Amino acid sequence: MITTAKRLDTVEEYYFSSKLREVRQLMSEGKPIISMGIGSPDLSPSKPVIEAVAAAIQDENGHGYQSYQGLPEMRQAMADFYKDQFGVALNPNNEILPLMGSKEGIMHISLAFLNPGDHVLIPNPGYPTYTSVTNLVQAVPVYYDLKEANAWEPDFEALEKLDLSKVKIMWLGYPHMPTGARGSLALFEKLVAFAKKHNILLINDNPYSFVLNDNPMSLLQVEGAKEVALELNSLSKTFNMAGWRVGMVLGNPEIIDAVLKVKSNMDSGMFYGIQKGAIAALKCDKSWFEDNNKIYRRRRELTEKLAEKLGCKVYKEGVGLFVWAKLPEGIESAEKFIDEILYEKHIFITPGTIFGSNGEGYIRFSLCVKEEKIQEAIDRF
Repeated sequence: MITTAKRLDTVEEYYFSSKLREVRQLMSEGKPIISMGIGSPDLSPSKPVIEAVAAAIQDENGHGYQSYQGLPEMRQAMADFYKDQFGVALNPNNEILPLMGSKEGIMHISLAFLNPGDHVLIPNPGYPTYTSVTNLVQAVPVYYDLKEANAWEPDFEALEKLDLSKVKIMWLGYPHMPTGARGSLALFEKLVAFAKKHNILLINDNPYSFVLNDNPMSLLQVEGAKEVALELNSLSKTFNMAGWRVGMVLGNPEIIDAVLKVKSNMDSGMFYGIQKGAIAALKCDKSWFEDNNKIYRRRRELTEKLAEKLGCKVYKEGVGLFVWAKLPEGIESAEKFIDEILYEKHIFITPGTIFGSNGEGYIRFSLCVKEEKIQEAIDRF
């Protein structure tokens, strides 16, 4: 019998991979499941995006291998987007690396900078992939607490008390997933100073900036951030292109070059047509965000009603694609709570525990559900 690599002992199948299989089984049995679990936008990309990719498919030169660094005009579009939206100047030739989704960037960065035994600061709660990738490259996850009492921001006194001598990378993501906490430029300034003090590579995962958020921010707005920081971003949520797998990592040339060394050994470049669609998306005007947010705002209002009907207390300050809510007093297990709703009311909600121990006592609702379905979920109670 062929045995698997020992590194697989450090990870489990991704929660949504296994849970959605269970949900699909219930659907195959005829159960009327309303899925409010995963943040996969159900809205469409803009018409210019569809037109751009359709035209590109007809280009006889568009079907071969593409550059590992993407089309120059796509990198320029990414640079223009960051300049227009955040006021951040980036050199498209060496400070931007397109990715097949920002999730692959987490692995590429980890492979580029982590040796076995290096420590990685990971938010609790936070995106589970930070932990799984850290384990896969045989580094050591070190969790730092985010709590509602501190607006889901790091406690710097607690951070300074940790043994930071082996810490190589610190992951963060604002607007925060899963809570929706906004963060602030003042917080980013403190994080950059912390990273410089301890010689840590700071990485902000930033795919939710434009969803229900009136003040989009980038870590790279902080003076001197490029010296110690990278930012990941994605077209998945902002432009309803999750399945297209278009992301980017941005930062100083030396760090970007190290990530490119890994990426160029793992893929052969993004499909030409997708790159053309991405360019069109990045050129969308302000009305694109406004129109999307009108839809998400109505959905959020309904979802908050659903959460409150369940006796939950909604984190009202949250932005992004999710509603984060605290369970009623006396509920001991978020997973048991959501399973009862799944099997009794046929509604799938995400338990906060999959994001870390500080997610116990909370649940998360996705806004990627049509209004009539959210209302139907309310009516089931």
